[in-house]
Amino acid sequence: MKSNKRALSHSTEREFGGALGATLIPVFLPLTVLYLLSVCRSPGASVLQWPPPLPPTAHLLDPVAPVIIAVWVALQGFLYLLPVGKVSEGLVLRDGTKLRYPINGFSALCWSGVLLGLCLWLGMPLGYLFDLIIPLAVCAIATSYLLALYLYIRSFWAPNHALALGGNTGNPLYDFFMGRELNPRIGRFDLKYFCELRPGLIGWVVLNLGMLMKEVELRDSPSLAMLLVNGFQLLYVSDALWNEEAVLTTMDIVHDGFGFMLAFGDLAWVPFTYSLQAMFLVVHPQTLSPLAATGIVLLNGIGYYIFRKSNSQKNQFRRNPTHPSVANLETIATATGKRLLVSGWWGFVRHPNYLGDILMALAWSLPCGVSHLLPYFYLIYFTVLLVHREDRDARQCRAKYGLAWDTYCRRVPYRIIPYVY
Repeated sequence: MKSNKRALSHSTEREFGGALGATLIPVFLPLTVLYLLSVCRSPGASVLQWPPPLPPTAHLLDPVAPVIIAVWVALQGFLYLLPVGKVSEGLVLRDGTKLRYPINGFSALCWSGVLLGLCLWLGMPLGYLFDLIIPLAVCAIATSYLLALYLYIRSFWAPNHALALGGNTGNPLYDFFMGRELNPRIGRFDLKYFCELRPGLIGWVVLNLGMLMKEVELRDSPSLAMLLVNGFQLLYVSDALWNEEAVLTTMDIVHDGFGFMLAFGDLAWVPFTYSLQAMFLVVHPQTLSPLAATGIVLLNGIGYYIFRKSNSQKNQFRRNPTHPSVANLETIATATGKRLLVSGWWGFVRHPNYLGDILMALAWSLPCGVSHLLPYFYLIYFTVLLVHREDRDARQCRAKYGLAWDTYCRRVPYRIIPYVY
């Protein structure tokens, strides 16, 4: 195999604060995860508490934690390789080829559920995940660093056409963060695609279940608030895995290289910050009235409906614009030969799926009450993330579609929230 030491020669706008952001984010985001977990387990649960309730250094490590992480990733890798479900092709790459992906994530979720049920039947104390949460997070963070380092080193043996345009600037720190190789694979095992929806996303559901079982240990039964959080987030993960094929057209798969940004986000950030509401409820139980619970369920249902319908319409249009469900929608022609939707959900706002996401995030936080800011961290962070993601997408679309994109923006002036933003 021939080493490719030359970065792609192209000019690209550096994102996430450029080299400075790529230097600071890998330091401060892992510390943020550990800080949030520590605050969540503290009696006050105040994000502004000073000094912060940081755990002793001895509590950061536990010999059981790396074993759990290793077994979990190995299990998900085994389920990924099972010849279950269909195989789908991704979008066309720069060399004109298409990669093939196994669509069996929902099967992996179901098998994981069966094995968890067996563990509960055998008396395994899943509530112990609450006690191990910080050592588990430390191991997940370390794993993401090691994976990102491996990905960066191996990328120098990848051919030019396999590299991501945005992660090959020649600055080692920035390229390590963004990821140099677009679709790194070991044989037919696609590392980015596997991490995107498997160990971290399903692991989030498992951590939630561990928090529920811890609440059962402490109070004999799960609270309504805990059941709602578990149910809402299980629905979200199940939906992502049931519609796994749609991820093949997303920015993460199509545009971004696989570096520290995605590795850390998939393996550490998602499972350990998205489960904060369930963890908060273990230490700070809440009582919900039937009326409040009904309103929260309704809010989540509306958000989910908008999220699912708009995403399905977008994915169908991208894969087959002549399909009867999208063939009659109004579009704008572009110089690339592609067309932009300006009716249906995508004529309502530019990113109706983001609107649904934000409504669901609010519904996940409300069961935790309104006396603490911490359970709303996900809502605040995710809103900022989606606004930033929308801006990244808009800049790429403007560069790609030119005047057609400007016409679309005039036709659909609101980005995420109608009449607001």
